[in-house]
Amino acid sequence: MKLATLKAGGRDGTLVVVSRDLLTAQEVPGVARTLQHALDDWHMVAPRLQQVYERLNAGNAEGAVSFHQDACHSPLPRAYQWADGSAYINHVELVRRARGAQVPESFYADPLMYQGGSDSFVGPRDPIAVLEQEWGIDFEAEVAVVTGDVPMGASADQAQDAIRLVMLVNDVSLRNLIPGELAKGFGFFQSKPASAFSPVAVTPDELGSAWRDCKLHLPLQVTLNGRLFGKPDAGTDMTFNFAQLIAHAARTRELGAGSIIGSGTVSNKQGSLHGSSIANGGVGYCCLAELRTYETIEQGAPQTPYLRHGDTVRIEMLDASGASIFGTIEQEVAHYHGRKE
Repeated sequence: MKLATLKAGGRDGTLVVVSRDLLTAQEVPGVARTLQHALDDWHMVAPRLQQVYERLNAGNAEGAVSFHQDACHSPLPRAYQWADGSAYINHVELVRRARGAQVPESFYADPLMYQGGSDSFVGPRDPIAVLEQEWGIDFEAEVAVVTGDVPMGASADQAQDAIRLVMLVNDVSLRNLIPGELAKGFGFFQSKPASAFSPVAVTPDELGSAWRDCKLHLPLQVTLNGRLFGKPDAGTDMTFNFAQLIAHAARTRELGAGSIIGSGTVSNKQGSLHGSSIANGGVGYCCLAELRTYETIEQGAPQTPYLRHGDTVRIEMLDASGASIFGTIEQEVAHYHGRKE
């Protein structure tokens, strides 16, 4: 099943069921007006949404309309919790190397995770709005899951059963603000502005054999200014799966339905530094920081700048037939001009 949230309908938008081919959609006000409403009563609501989904795919849904990704907000325009892990240790090793920091042995057994701002996400086609380009704007392409209620101290098996939806995310980082914040010893805050999620969130069963071991085994494609920048496989080199990440988040607290847990930047180990980029035959990257680290190692200093106004980033995942699963995140970097009413 595929679900999306249209911007029309207030701050939390309007829930729609979307056809598998992303061409048609249907509002379901008699079932659930918002995605959070659906998640709060998932076991009762999901079967009714599934019936709508099946009718959409069969082409006989009453009230179906064309689906336009530009009209979408993030599936959850705001959430009770957004906790982002760092499940790809290769990414951790690279970005810490760039700061001259070592990776403690504990990182290979105990997941990293930070709690991000969840009161206001941006839509998948909204700009990456910042006040200062000099803050070092970077994209981070990731996979995320949305949970149902998770009890405190949940096991990985319990956590797996709580996964309701899967989606993509651009977790924007302001790299030049990160060192100062981490030096305070209290984690990210100003260096992590609003994230954007894919237009569509899907149930794990929709992913077929690509969803196994609580990992999504497909390439995550990132395009920067119209050129392919990365296509690492999201299931490869993922040290901690989503069940483990959820269990980590729930170790000392309950997680409410609608909690979002991110994978961290998708990153594959690559045999040769010179073969890492797309141009040199590698799978490329899901953020600029990794490329800049390789450039520093190979050339003594980073050569690629961080994002500037007018730069565009596209994030997408295709199934085995080449069809888009989640729709596309397409964002242009722009100067922040204030909140839109």
